[in-house]
Amino acid sequence: MTQFIFDLDGTLTRQETLPLIAEQFHVQEDIAALTERTLRGEIPFTASFRRRVELLKGFPVDEIDRLLAQVGLHEQVLRFIQGHADCCCIATGNLGAWVHGLVERIGCPCFCSEAEVVDNRVSRLVRILRKEEVVRRYQAAGRRVVFIGDGHNDAGAMRQADIAIASALTHPPVPSVIRETDYLASTEAGLCRRLEQLLHEENE
Repeated sequence: MTQFIFDLDGTLTRQETLPLIAEQFHVQEDIAALTERTLRGEIPFTASFRRRVELLKGFPVDEIDRLLAQVGLHEQVLRFIQGHADCCCIATGNLGAWVHGLVERIGCPCFCSEAEVVDNRVSRLVRILRKEEVVRRYQAAGRRVVFIGDGHNDAGAMRQADIAIASALTHPPVPSVIRETDYLASTEAGLCRRLEQLLHEENE
């Protein structure tokens, strides 16, 4: 059986979510610079994410959750996921407390980074998700894994996956992702067509 693992920000969403939070709370310049450098691989994701969480952790978790629940999604990809929720999941470095409503809207399992929340604020990071570990989990269960991503923190998971698809739906994939890519998808229709082809291969 094939398991499709999707990055969230920029792959399913039409914009990066951390800059959206930053804009809401007027700290966008610092977050934008960190996000851009992280996407390009100039700063390790773990270090960058810790710094971004430090900048944002004082803001109400429920307000962030409501904000991100409304973020725009690539609707054709969303329909594919909702039609095949038994073999689709999300792997995101984002905090589960911040994307709870968004994940419910998408409707498939999600692996996230974890934080301790006290009085509706992030108190501390507990665990930052390593996406390649999600890939290994499904491979250990006997599944062929297809990973779809676009940012530098997806490269390790794409290297581990059986098939890697670079998404160019929101912005161009970074070079480290391109190096690991078996297929490049520049449109929603093209990505969904490729996903359907991979899904049907196992039935032939």
